[in-house]
Amino acid sequence: MPLADVSSILHKSDPAPVKIVNAESRSPILLVCEHAGQAVPQSLKRLGLPQHVVDSHRGWDIGALAVANDVAARLGAPLVIQAYSRLVIDSNRPPDSASAVPPDVDGVTIPGNLGITPTEQRQRAREIFDPLDAAITELMAELKPRGCFSIHSFTPVMGGEARPWHAGFLSRHDLDTAQALMESVAAQRPDLTLAINQPYQIDDETDWFIPRHAEPSGAAHTLIEIRNDLIAPPGGAAEWAKLIAVAISEVLPETDT
Repeated sequence: MPLADVSSILHKSDPAPVKIVNAESRSPILLVCEHAGQAVPQSLKRLGLPQHVVDSHRGWDIGALAVANDVAARLGAPLVIQAYSRLVIDSNRPPDSASAVPPDVDGVTIPGNLGITPTEQRQRAREIFDPLDAAITELMAELKPRGCFSIHSFTPVMGGEARPWHAGFLSRHDLDTAQALMESVAAQRPDLTLAINQPYQIDDETDWFIPRHAEPSGAAHTLIEIRNDLIAPPGGAAEWAKLIAVAISEVLPETDT
């Protein structure tokens, strides 16, 4: 199914890869949501998948966009959004890595990713990954933010293993910020089970925004993971957006809530 020898995988009717919310904001906070969307270019024929797979946690971070939009509104902060499914190319992975175009995810084979050539993978990166990366690079250089935060969600069960956390705060070189965010959320909601570096850890092989943008900038940063069953409903997303916005404002005073 992978395409070869074509000039573009995106057609005019396909959505633009990147959207920037509050693009004119001069806020000291930059927000990113790399797994916000679930679009698949028409030319890739839904990667050979039924729609319910693309709609599942395999295809995108359920609820993350709703939380990110609400946090951006509360803080008046710019937010960079990826429109395309992580199954086309994962915008939070090194674009030439095997994990960027996965052949299978949580027990489901992705037919449209089987046998993809390096040239085809680079084409997906050029049209979908690179515009997001360029937008982040430009905003980081222009705003020189004091803090940058990536908003994600995770499934309650992965590979048959239950994940008991309600949210995780991921970092490797700025654990102080991750800890402070977690403590603020815990103070607001003492009933929650929260953790540092769960259910994932940041590393160069499986992450992009934190190693390539946040860490070199010197800005306070954390990748925030929220369990998707808590934020799939609109009310849950709004509740978590308030928790996160308050936490960011406490970690970086003089930001709006």
